Amino acid sequence: MLRLSLEALQIIDAIDRRGSFSKAGQELHRVPSTISYMVGKLEDDLSVQVFERNGPRVVLTPAGRELLKEGRFLLKAAQDLEHRVKRVASGWETELTIGMDSMFSITALVPDMREFYDIARQTRLRVVQETLSGPWEALLERRVDLLVGVAGDGPAGGGYVARSIGELPFVFAVAPDHPLAAMPEPLGRSQLQDYRAIVVADSARNMAPRTVGLLFGQDALTVPDMHAKLALQVAGLGFGFLPEPAARRAIADGLLVEKQVEERRAAETFYVAWRSGEEGAGLKWWRDRMQRHGLLDCLCGHLPSAILPD
Repeated sequence: MLRLSLEALQIIDAIDRRGSFSKAGQELHRVPSTISYMVGKLEDDLSVQVFERNGPRVVLTPAGRELLKEGRFLLKAAQDLEHRVKRVASGWETELTIGMDSMFSITALVPDMREFYDIARQTRLRVVQETLSGPWEALLERRVDLLVGVAGDGPAGGGYVARSIGELPFVFAVAPDHPLAAMPEPLGRSQLQDYRAIVVADSARNMAPRTVGLLFGQDALTVPDMHAKLALQVAGLGFGFLPEPAARRAIADGLLVEKQVEERRAAETFYVAWRSGEEGAGLKWWRDRMQRHGLLDCLCGHLPSAILPD
C-alpha cells in the first residue's frame, strides 16, 4: 500500500512555499493541528524526517527537498489529469494530432495554435508532417485526427470527409548552369531522360507510394521534403517541378530558370480532411478554422525559400 498521498504532498508544498504550518493551513483552509498531524504521520509512515523545526519556522531536510522536488511533478500531473478528465466529460479531446504535407511549414499554423490554446489549454496538440500518400494513410490508420493542406485525391474506400482549399500550380525549373537550361523548348522525354530528377519520397508505410514527374528507368535523387528538393535543384543536381510561389521567388533571384516541357504537371488540389463521424470539440474547432477563405494562400506564404549554395 502506498504511504505517500497527493494530499500530503500538497501540504508539504504549501509549507515550503509559505514558510510555516500556520500559513500553509491558511492557504489550504486547514487548522494548524491538522497540518502538523499530516506531516507527522507522513514522517512516521516513511520513517524519514521531512522538516527541521526551528520554532515556528520550518525548513526541509535533504530528504524532504528530494521528496518535494519529485512530488511537485506528481502534483502537476494530477492537476493536468483532473483538467483533462473534465475536458473529456465536456467533449474536449485529451490530445489532437494534426497532419500537414511536408511541403508547408508548421509555422503557418502559429496564429491558430495561439487561439486554440486560449480556449483549450488541456488538449495537447501534436503536429506531424507526411508526404504524398503519407498523410492520407496516417488519417485512415488513426495516427492523425485532421489533415491540413494535403494534395491529391484521397484513397478509395471512404471513411473520411475532404474539403478542397484550392489549387496550386507547379513550375518546371532548373539551375541556370544545368545543361537543360540552354536547350530549346519545350523539353521532351528524350531530353529529360538523360538527366537526373530530384523527387520527394512518399512517406506512406503501407499504401502504394505515389510518384510525380519521374520517367521510367530515369536516374533520381530522392529527398525527404520540398525544402530539400528546392535546395538541390538550385544547386544544379537535378530538375523537377516546384510549387509555383517557391519557384517564382527563386527564378526572380536568378537561382532557377523556368523551362517549358511537353508533359506539364497539372495543378494540384489541396484539401482539409478528417475521419467521418468524429465530433470532438477540439477537432470541430480546427476543422472549422481550417476551412476558412485564403488558407492555401497562407500555407503558400510558408513554402521553402531558396538560398544560393556554397
